[in-house]
Amino acid sequence: MAHNHSHSHGQAHSHAPATFDRAFAVGITLNLAFVIIEGGFGFWSNSMALVADAGHNLSDVLSLVFAWFASWLVRKKLNTATRSRYTYGFRKSSVLAALLNAVLLLVACGGIVWEALGRLREPTPVAGNVVIWVAAIGVAINTATALLFMRGREHDANIKGAFLHMAADAAVSLGVVISGIVIGQTGWFWLDPAMSLFIVAVVVYGTWGLLTDALTMALDAVPRDVDIAAVREYLSGLAGVASVHDLHVWAMSTTETALTAHVVFSEGNSLLASNAFLHDAAHALEERFAIHHATLQLEAADGGASCHQDCEE
Repeated sequence: MAHNHSHSHGQAHSHAPATFDRAFAVGITLNLAFVIIEGGFGFWSNSMALVADAGHNLSDVLSLVFAWFASWLVRKKLNTATRSRYTYGFRKSSVLAALLNAVLLLVACGGIVWEALGRLREPTPVAGNVVIWVAAIGVAINTATALLFMRGREHDANIKGAFLHMAADAAVSLGVVISGIVIGQTGWFWLDPAMSLFIVAVVVYGTWGLLTDALTMALDAVPRDVDIAAVREYLSGLAGVASVHDLHVWAMSTTETALTAHVVFSEGNSLLASNAFLHDAAHALEERFAIHHATLQLEAADGGASCHQDCEE
């Protein structure tokens, strides 16, 4: 029996967060400044839609802060004592950040809904022109921030989350602009809290996916973009392999995926070439399935090895 751990570092292995420190800094600064401006004008103009959007943007600023901090933890070099305890480093912190971001967004949405329902029962006058110009600034800032993260959205769930949040914010701010124009033309003050409810619906829709993804990653479920049946089929189809059991695939972080499996060689096959087998298998797993950390235990068919957990052959 051979128990080997192999890493392949090909083109598919990407640590996108290392290149996005400036994007996080600029995005956080721009959006925090806008939150202060939008919230102030929202209270001054009596616009629930602006206040709701400011609250949403504030939660996104917190999301960017958490995502940035998590990406820093993932890259942090650990000393020997810390490494001996946290053998995977702080990679999982990016998953916890995503989960915390989703919870904060949903809590903020609950507060906005409560206030908006009160405003719907008793609509109050809104300064439509102020709403239009402040929200228009939000469209520009959120669009610019989204563009900062566009390049990395394909490689990192945290970066993708930041991009989607900012892009959604731009669309929501555009909706607030439209509501301001309509209010100015019609005097329909009820449209302002109605728009804030629409904002909440958009946020909850986007956040629900983030919440479920973060929960599944926290519970070490198979990542959404990994077809575990295809992985099993690939390993089982390798030359000399009789069966595969104890196959597990999980997210180490929002950018890295790990795999462990017991690979049983057919009777009579030699394990002398196990190093070459492991290298080729690990490289293929990364290239084909974006699995960056593969641990394969090689077993002889006649070695008496058995699966100690519920598993499939």
